[in-house]
Amino acid sequence: MGFRCGIVGLPNVGKSTLFNALTATQSAEAQNFPFCTIEPNVGRVSVPDGRLDQIANISKSAKIIPTQLEFVDIAGLVRGASKGEGLGNQFLGNIREVDAICHVVRCFEDDNVTHVEGGVSPVRDAETIETELMIADLESLEKRITPLTKRVRGGDKEAKLDLELVERTIAVLSDGKSAREVDVSADEAKRFRMLQLLTAKPTLYICNVDEGSAAEGNDLSKAVADMATANGAECVVISAQIEAEVAGLDDAAEKAEFLETLGLAETGLAQVIRAGYSLLNLITFFTAGPKETRAWTVIKGSSAPEAAGEIHTDFQRGFIAAETIAYDDFVGLGGEQPAKDAGKMRQEGRNYVVHDGDIMLFRFNV
Repeated sequence: MGFRCGIVGLPNVGKSTLFNALTATQSAEAQNFPFCTIEPNVGRVSVPDGRLDQIANISKSAKIIPTQLEFVDIAGLVRGASKGEGLGNQFLGNIREVDAICHVVRCFEDDNVTHVEGGVSPVRDAETIETELMIADLESLEKRITPLTKRVRGGDKEAKLDLELVERTIAVLSDGKSAREVDVSADEAKRFRMLQLLTAKPTLYICNVDEGSAAEGNDLSKAVADMATANGAECVVISAQIEAEVAGLDDAAEKAEFLETLGLAETGLAQVIRAGYSLLNLITFFTAGPKETRAWTVIKGSSAPEAAGEIHTDFQRGFIAAETIAYDDFVGLGGEQPAKDAGKMRQEGRNYVVHDGDIMLFRFNV
């Protein structure tokens, strides 16, 4: 299934440059003036996973199909967006449609690139956007109070639960905290998701640094990392400029050599993917055979039938069993048949919880 990440930030922080690099396209026009991006650009990228090649080599697969990740480059936000400033309403509407927020903050000085606030201060920039999202959430929740109160007076028990949750969330937001910090019980989780709050979305801060700071970061990115930790968010450091240069190289060996000269072990995309998976609690399972080796994404804790449903709804509807081999066993023993011979292929039923790296074959009957 993959997931959908919205790339947000103030104007001129490097969002579109990063989007172009990550998706290896030039679909987002990157220019040095605010609101260059108006309609959101969407790009799908393959999720890099070294396990795919290993499984495919052992299975002698004709094709390799990675799972996909979708990035959405959303228009730059400015102070007052919650009141409609700039492209505020459109910006907020686009954020509601994504699963997670990749918040790009500028952590480099460059006199040739203007800053909408007049100077570089990534923590201030991050707080500007977070404040606008909080205000939008507060306004959204306050509009629910009157109709919910009327329903409660009419004896609606569900409305009573909704009202209690809304009032509790308003109290947290009014205290200057995001909706991510609301204490939500397991029974309330679905009800809370239905509120569609912007500040409840998992957030990854992407510190866009200069090329010389890409390996270790700098003082500006360290300040953002401290803020992210305090807010229960994730943080990565990348250089959008470096990512753009890497995206322009066709040869894998040439890319690796270029990264090595800069002291980097991997691309920024790999970092964003890994952090995104952590944010959304996602894992990968595989299917393998002579025709293809393919990666699939599910939420951690998914059952075998739910994983089967990612392939086809008929697989879930008629689920019988899942023949499952752990990745380490599959690679260590040399494939499906050796794993079977060693007793490492398991017949798992409906209650089996899928593990990251499982190689699975589903048996079903419709």
